[in-house]
Amino acid sequence: MKTAPGRALCVLALGGAIAASPLRSTAAQETQGAPAAADTTKKRYRPVPLFQEGEALELTLRAPFRALGRDRAAEVDWRPAHVEYAGAEGTVSVPVRVRTRGIWRKANCQMPPLLFNFAKDSTKGTLFARIDRLRLSMHCRDNDAYEQYVLQEFQVYRAQRLLTALSFDVRLARVTYVDSERGDTVSRRWAFLQEQDEPFAERVGVLLVEQKGAGPSDLDPYESAFFGVFQYFVANSDFSISGLHNVVLTYREPFHIPVARDFDWSGAVNARYAKPNPVLKIPNVRYRIMRGYCALPEQYERVFALFKEKQDAIYALYSETDPVGRLMTPDVRKQTLEYFGDFYKTIGDAAEARKEIIERCLGGPA
Repeated sequence: MKTAPGRALCVLALGGAIAASPLRSTAAQETQGAPAAADTTKKRYRPVPLFQEGEALELTLRAPFRALGRDRAAEVDWRPAHVEYAGAEGTVSVPVRVRTRGIWRKANCQMPPLLFNFAKDSTKGTLFARIDRLRLSMHCRDNDAYEQYVLQEFQVYRAQRLLTALSFDVRLARVTYVDSERGDTVSRRWAFLQEQDEPFAERVGVLLVEQKGAGPSDLDPYESAFFGVFQYFVANSDFSISGLHNVVLTYREPFHIPVARDFDWSGAVNARYAKPNPVLKIPNVRYRIMRGYCALPEQYERVFALFKEKQDAIYALYSETDPVGRLMTPDVRKQTLEYFGDFYKTIGDAAEARKEIIERCLGGPA
């Protein structure tokens, strides 16, 4: 991607794959090309136990929740905590440090989401083995409606995984929150755990890119088309590829690939607090608008074909027979399927798909 004179493209080499400096000057990019892909023969990714099973977890998180509730600044301290679960020989208690995260959520939620930081030696032989950091996405407010938003966002991640391997590992958990200072139970709600950027990149065999400014010509044509259509599918306008907002930018020779994350402001979730950016001039987050970069029409056709192929599997996530789907209220399931049905009507009509998606992409021809 284009950079200002003297500005470096920062690529994080994972798993010991690249020994050379991860920083390459603009001049070096021009003469040597893009950063080399990781040599996966040097270190093979080892799956972590946490994401190897699909059923929901039962966890207890003991933490100083009164102190965490006050941690609203941009920079906050780590707080000592323990996460517990039932093991084969009784309760397993793993020490962990936690801190609040999320700019909007720190300002507006009763309890902002948390970031876990495990000490390496403390997780050996536990469910959290080989995990350094981990995201916990939880209810913004302690009521049933906000708990449904958690389940709805979790289902978006599952739909994403049905469509692409380039998606983050997530696992549902029923979490009991216990205040470690008072000893009382704060609440018990559904939440989900999500892997961090570095293990994700190592797992799928890509490099992380930290530099902002990616444009259409920097991206893999198919992956760019897929990214834009997926965001249109769930009606997520709260992202920026060039600004790396709710986007993880990766590199796999010879192109960069954007990976979407954080969908709680999407139309598919339809949280009552979610509002579109006024710049977009759309009435609400349910209003679909194409904000992906442009690709050639044949790439969009490939993406549309994939969505059609996976339609039944995506819809099955919202059925009573699905273990997560049955946790959602009947109204939420019905409204979500109707909402997805509008998308499928659009891509099923060539003229509509061209008008609403292909011709409304950003940035001109790829």
